[in-house]
Amino acid sequence: MAVLLRLPLFVLLAAMTGLAMMLPAAYASVHNNDALARDFFYSGLLVLVVAGLIGLATAANPRRTRPRDTLLTMLAVYAGMPLIMALPFSEAMPDTGLFNAWWEMTSALTTTGASLYSADLLPMPLHLWRAMAGWMGGFFILAAATAILAPLHIGGFEIMAQPYGRREYLERLPRSADPLDRNPHLSAPGFQTVLTHPHYRLMRSAIAVFPVYAGLTLALWLILLVLGDPGLIALCRAMGTLSTSGISPVLGPPGVSSGLPGEMAVFLFLIPALSRRFWPGGGALRATDRLVDDPELKMAAGFVALVALSLFARHFLGAIDSARAPDGSPEILHDLRSGLAAFWGGLFNSLSYLTTTGWTSIDWQGARAWSGLTSPGLILAGLAMMGGGVATTAGGVKLLRVYALARHGQREMERIVHPNSIAGGGQIARRLRREGAYLAFIFFMLFATSIAVCVALVSIQRIEIETATILSIAALTNTGPLAAAIPLTPAFEATAGIASAPWEGWSGLPPFTKAVLAGAMIVGRMETLAVLALFSPQFWRR
Repeated sequence: MAVLLRLPLFVLLAAMTGLAMMLPAAYASVHNNDALARDFFYSGLLVLVVAGLIGLATAANPRRTRPRDTLLTMLAVYAGMPLIMALPFSEAMPDTGLFNAWWEMTSALTTTGASLYSADLLPMPLHLWRAMAGWMGGFFILAAATAILAPLHIGGFEIMAQPYGRREYLERLPRSADPLDRNPHLSAPGFQTVLTHPHYRLMRSAIAVFPVYAGLTLALWLILLVLGDPGLIALCRAMGTLSTSGISPVLGPPGVSSGLPGEMAVFLFLIPALSRRFWPGGGALRATDRLVDDPELKMAAGFVALVALSLFARHFLGAIDSARAPDGSPEILHDLRSGLAAFWGGLFNSLSYLTTTGWTSIDWQGARAWSGLTSPGLILAGLAMMGGGVATTAGGVKLLRVYALARHGQREMERIVHPNSIAGGGQIARRLRREGAYLAFIFFMLFATSIAVCVALVSIQRIEIETATILSIAALTNTGPLAAAIPLTPAFEATAGIASAPWEGWSGLPPFTKAVLAGAMIVGRMETLAVLALFSPQFWRR
């Protein structure tokens, strides 16, 4: 353990990435794809050798790790690790270039799931590598949330953190006659042990999260295998579900083989992306003791049910209009199965886009055919902007922030009716209505500003404003499949090698636009507050 703590965190993660490349190499070798097997094996070997040399050079003269270094390392992981992951990808697809391969891996590692390539043009080992990159990105954010973001009170933890570093409603203020403590608790030299090392905190968090994360992935994989999905498709689908990356190795909905039971299984395994309660760590985010009272889960259930019923009513009314006889009299809607399928398609897509996964139900197109209406893509974009739970793999604004703003709005409405009323609810409820709502509003404004800046930069090129808006929302919310759910105008200037599907808004974009969207993916994954913390003078102060 002491040897690992002397190494830079980026070097350790690079070595793990090199080891992970051996799995696609083995898969390609088993399926007699020797060229791809060599690409992955040699790339992984090169990464391991370089990481080992850098580790030997840095371990001889270690330096003290400061809390801000972990946030910089987190930024370096999302910006630099895709370049390492892109080595086998660019070797396997030589006509695509290193830049497009880096963009592809950035999209996968940030769990965005956007792709420059049509699924039928990529060999299966590359699909496996993309799914693995998204799965590792989801695991990293789960571990880094409690080890890196929580001590800095960012990433959603600022909503539930105590404003003055103490429990102000339970603890007494220090007496003025008491001497001022120049060495607070964790800053005293006696407490500078291995337990306070940032790398050690990340390792402990990773060890706690990995059994649950890997166990749920394995369980969903086995369930999908039993229900009829092929092995690799079931594995990629399980990885894309738990990491909310939405990476699929097939065109169209990935649940064609397993059908409705497979979608029900995926639906259940998307629920952990709604609250940190289902994952180890993050106890400070628990607003209630009971699961049924969890505000994030209750809000998610309400929004999913509301959107599903609204979409069903929309398709139902459209079906009535399309089923009228020539004399204007309504016919009896005998196809009840189509109506239930339309309701399930809306329910599944609502949860899928709320968790920023982007899976599409196999009944989604059936609902469109039943009613004759187009897909309400803006509703899905709104769900993606709202996002899932704090400190989970989901992106977006996050449900706890939306809940804090809703409680604050409710309290302000009560004060209009009863100006002298006193609101109860306990310490946590007061915290959410006051400081929590204030911080949530700040983040919401920063998120809206990020969308505006991204749209302005994307619109520099010859791209329609609607297309630029959807691409920016998809990148900042880490919901890459959103671009495929909304019809976009293919106004592009170039192509990307053998990349296909330009109507999805990714493959034909100019390099500058791709770089802007890649930066938006990183900002959306780390959140704007964490990025702004890097520009704070106090952050760099000794």
